Amino acid sequence: MRRVGLCRHARDAGQRRNPAVSDKGPIGPLVVFAESKPNVSDKAVQIATLLAPTVRSLGLELLGAEYLPAPGSAVLRLYIDVPADAEEGRLVGIEDCEKVSREVSAQLDVEDPISGNYTLEVSSPGVDRPLFSPEQFARFVGEQAKVGLKLPQDGRRRLQGKIASVDGAAIVFEVDGAPYPVAFDNIDKARLMPDWVALGYGPAKDKSGRDARPGKQAKTPSTKRADASAGKPARPPK
Repeated sequence: MRRVGLCRHARDAGQRRNPAVSDKGPIGPLVVFAESKPNVSDKAVQIATLLAPTVRSLGLELLGAEYLPAPGSAVLRLYIDVPADAEEGRLVGIEDCEKVSREVSAQLDVEDPISGNYTLEVSSPGVDRPLFSPEQFARFVGEQAKVGLKLPQDGRRRLQGKIASVDGAAIVFEVDGAPYPVAFDNIDKARLMPDWVALGYGPAKDKSGRDARPGKQAKTPSTKRADASAGKPARPPK
C-alpha cells in the first residue's frame, strides 16, 4: 500500500486581514470541517489535534483539516497559513507546504491514526480561503462568504452574504440587505468569496452588465502544485 504526499500552493495575492480585528495572540480553538458523519468528524478532530503542535513548531499555523474517506483510499487535507503576527507581506509558499508535509508525514507514520491508503495534501488557504472557527470569521468581517449549512435554516441549505459580525457562537451575515444570524455549530463549510474584479481576474462591468473594458481578457488565478514526497510503503490496515 502507498501513501502519496501532495503539496498544493494556491496564490494568495490580494488577500487581506480585517484591520479592525486584532492580529495579536492565538487564533483560538481549532475547528475542523469534514463530512457530516460523526465518525468522520471525530477522526478529523483527532488528527488535527495531533498535528497542530507540529505545524506550530515550524513557525506556521494549522487553520483546519478535512478528512475525506473514499472506497479504497482517503484524503487528508491540511490548510496552513503564516501566524497572525507574522511580518507584513509574508505568505505561505510551496517550500512551507513541503516542509509541513515532510514533518507531519513522519509523525503520521509513527502515530498511525489512519488505516489503509490515503493521500496527504498540504495547502495554503488561497484567496477563497476556508473558514474554520468564529475567530477566523471575525478576522474577515466585511468580506463576502459562501456557506453551507448542516441543517436547513428558513428553508436554506446554502447562503451567500457579507460577514457582518460575530456574536459569541453566532455568525451574523448580511443577506439580501438584512442581518441573517447562523449558529456556528450549524455551519458545515464556509469559504470567502474573493472580489475577482478587484484582484484583476474578472472584467469590470458597466451598469448594463457588459464588459467595461473592450478587448480585455480576464486572467485566471493560478494554482501551483509540487510533489512534497514520493509514495512510500504504508502499514497494512489495522
